[in-house]
Amino acid sequence: MKIKPVITEKSLADSKEGKYSFWVDPGINKMEIRKLISELFGVHVKVVRTIKSVKRTTKNYTGKKKVIPARKKAIVTLAAKEKIDIFEEKKK
Repeated sequence: MKIKPVITEKSLADSKEGKYSFWVDPGINKMEIRKLISELFGVHVKVVRTIKSVKRTTKNYTGKKKVIPARKKAIVTLAAKEKIDIFEEKKK
């Protein structure tokens, strides 16, 4: 997994403002994220913000240990009037 879009109600609402959310590998930095998204979607990236979550273990309701892997979320702001088609909502 190099990059994967986050499709939630909040991310779809943010996409109307030009902010798009992606799950990325924890090892890549902001410049690599910018380059990757520019190449994949053919857009100009203005700002990249990242949020890290660390690896942790929890117990489920039966008492078994569950490992939650480390993840990194990137919120990307594009130049004016540019869009990524994955995040477009279908009109009813």
